[in-house]
Amino acid sequence: MKTNVRDMLKNKQEGIWSLGPDATVLEAIKLLDEKNVGALLVVEGGKLVGIFSERDYTRRGILRGRASKDTPVREIMTPKVLYVTPDRRVEECLALMTEKRVRHLPVLEEGRILGVISLGDAAKTMISNLEFVVQNLESYITGGR
Repeated sequence: MKTNVRDMLKNKQEGIWSLGPDATVLEAIKLLDEKNVGALLVVEGGKLVGIFSERDYTRRGILRGRASKDTPVREIMTPKVLYVTPDRRVEECLALMTEKRVRHLPVLEEGRILGVISLGDAAKTMISNLEFVVQNLESYITGGR
């Protein structure tokens, strides 16, 4: 069973959580907590301009002694965003996330934001796909019993 990103997005319940680059880091942290997510898209004028993650906060915020309430997200976000298109296969996304050491991938189609997938989303989908294959193999081997 080959699942692509579009299929994964159909099964996700949550929306697309974003904020502007001029929002404070404190506002971003509160939104991460409220939505129980690990990353937010940074959008300006409808265009993806960065991604803000817990990792950005710890490495570029806390470790550099920046005040969360005074620092704009644009100063510590990751501006060079790695993304995928909805036709990419889950296996490809997992390989990309592992190679580039990222946990979240925005999904874009012709510049339009369709969603975000996480490493956990991709792993869960892969496990589900493997369970499906195992069940079909067991059914085949036992003759459908």
